[in-house]
Amino acid sequence: MINRKTIALACTLFSINAPIASASEQSESKGFVEDSNLKLLLRNAYFNRDYKNHANDAKVWGQGFISTFQSGFTQGTIGVGVDAFGLLGVKLDSGRGRNYKAFFDTDSNGHPVDDLSEAGAVLKLRISNTVLRYGNQFPSMPVLAYDDSRLLPEAFTGTLITSKEIEGLELNVGRFTADSPMGDSARDPNRLKSIDVIGGTYGVSDALSVAVYHSDVEDTYRKYYGNVNYTVPFSELQALNLDFNIYRTDYDNGSQAALDFGGDGVTDSNTIWSLAAKYSIGAHSFIVAHQRNSGDAGYAYDYGDGGSTIYVANSYYSDFNLKDERSWQLSYELDFAEFGLPGLTYKTAYVRGSNIDAGGEQDGTEREFFNQVKYVVQDGTLKDMSFKLRNSIYRADRDVGPNLNEVRAFIEYPLDVL
Repeated sequence: MINRKTIALACTLFSINAPIASASEQSESKGFVEDSNLKLLLRNAYFNRDYKNHANDAKVWGQGFISTFQSGFTQGTIGVGVDAFGLLGVKLDSGRGRNYKAFFDTDSNGHPVDDLSEAGAVLKLRISNTVLRYGNQFPSMPVLAYDDSRLLPEAFTGTLITSKEIEGLELNVGRFTADSPMGDSARDPNRLKSIDVIGGTYGVSDALSVAVYHSDVEDTYRKYYGNVNYTVPFSELQALNLDFNIYRTDYDNGSQAALDFGGDGVTDSNTIWSLAAKYSIGAHSFIVAHQRNSGDAGYAYDYGDGGSTIYVANSYYSDFNLKDERSWQLSYELDFAEFGLPGLTYKTAYVRGSNIDAGGEQDGTEREFFNQVKYVVQDGTLKDMSFKLRNSIYRADRDVGPNLNEVRAFIEYPLDVL
């Protein structure tokens, strides 16, 4: 249950001296049908993870169909609406013995399924600028974030209240009791007991924003999260952005998550933080980031709180989140719009982690070289179709993890059906 600390956090956020939102979204509702939309995302995804020891390689290719319906709200003081989604994944190739379960689950004989499907719906109510949603949904918060980095997205079942009554301030309070991971059509195969979340973000100004969140995954861990993001504009073409993220995790006694990340299962805790500085000049951006772990265990996530619950700087293939780990990142981004190719972007990054307590005689190290190119069609019949290719070359000490090369390729085409 949500405890006194979370209630105090909510009161603090509500008490911020900020202007009330000038307009009510509900008063401007056009109606259930008039504000509704139906979208279909076609996603073709290829994944190849080549372990250098030639064991347990993963190679899979699939076609995904992700349909989402969002109704408007009925008019009146309390608006009523419905959201729904339908997911279908079709296996095109998995390679003999190389299935990847985040794409396709296996049947009773251990073979990857040929296809999988899932559907869900949400009942939503709106008063003024506050919305209550109950049902199957895709929460995206620093302490509860669904994963959409493979073929089909992860979904959660529960209740979420989102309030934007104060201008610049968004508050979220929720409780979820089921987690449907990627590659699995079951509603709650991992038997999530519950996760309570509370927190919010506040835009202090155009240059400064802050965020505070708390979550409690029953019988697993409690998390506290903070963020400060500040941008210093030097000119129309130059700016410096500073982004600070921090998590504090208190593991429950006997938590498997703590044991998996180097703890002993008794009053384990972890603090992980990162600070990234991004200097942008025209089409170019240069990033330097430092990330650090401390405590009795590493930083664990995706134990009921979603596969994207790691809002830190040095998260690529590796998250550099192991026990006592310290990591540095150097990266570069290029936007080709300035050179006459709008929609084309490139990113490269090198991250090195050290001081890892991996149970060996010496501290461990890991490093990753990351590259990604993406193109989004800007106009014409195929407008908004995107192509993304990313590659990670990962190397680590034996006690830390296996060496590997990874390639991911995505082609996405969004369609407005209604």
